[in-house]
Amino acid sequence: MILGEHLTTALESLHLTNRPVMLHTSMRSFGTMIDGGVDAILDALLRRGCTVMTPAFTEPQFRVTSPADMRPARNGVDYTITPVSNPLLEAGPYSVDCGLINPMLGLLPAVLVGRLDAVRGRHPLNSFTAIGPEAAEIIDAQSPEDVYGPIRELADRDGVILLIGVGLNRMTALHLAEQQSGRRMFQRWARDIDGTVRTVEVGSCSAGFPKLEPALSPLAQSVTVGASRWRAFPARQTLAVATAAIAAQQDITRCPDAECILCRHAIAGGPLA
Repeated sequence: MILGEHLTTALESLHLTNRPVMLHTSMRSFGTMIDGGVDAILDALLRRGCTVMTPAFTEPQFRVTSPADMRPARNGVDYTITPVSNPLLEAGPYSVDCGLINPMLGLLPAVLVGRLDAVRGRHPLNSFTAIGPEAAEIIDAQSPEDVYGPIRELADRDGVILLIGVGLNRMTALHLAEQQSGRRMFQRWARDIDGTVRTVEVGSCSAGFPKLEPALSPLAQSVTVGASRWRAFPARQTLAVATAAIAAQQDITRCPDAECILCRHAIAGGPLA
């Protein structure tokens, strides 16, 4: 069993004290039980003065079909395909206290969203949630028109991206690097608080991000906890290196699926006005 002292030792070795941390976690990667479970990881970070942020996406629950007059070309969508029925779709609009999360994000974000002192962003499809001393300021940087504002804020505050047992395909911050390299964000649609349908920004395919490994791996500090490999990437430097790599070779983020419309349109520059 992994004890709290093992988590504390790992965090000390990664020099995370008093820094905001964007967390991507696979609980299965530990290969054994953690004393205290997900909360033990969150509490270990909070005791070191960290602000902890994770994705809290709700695209299955609140995304609506594109209106006929809101369909830009090169938007990662084949508008001719009939939308598949979505059993998770909510009847009403998104709210920061909805308590919902994309089940695919895993256990830790779901637990974090449920904490009473967590702060959640206003984006109806791709919100972030955070807890800790800088949570409100970091999350306030997000809006439906600026999906990755909290990641910019994380970088500006000397934050860290911590991958716990997962790869670069889970590093959401790399979508901001795509945007900074010159790509436009894809547009999707959700109900506003008054029930009207509005356009919001979202990211693209992330399955090709591991191709950035040669450029980014030298930036990481690593430690192993149980069977789980942890890698801590400085957010500001990681964004700068990834942005330069994508700008130099837009095709570097292409995923293994040759038919991926998201990759094809993103590499071409994103939606046309």
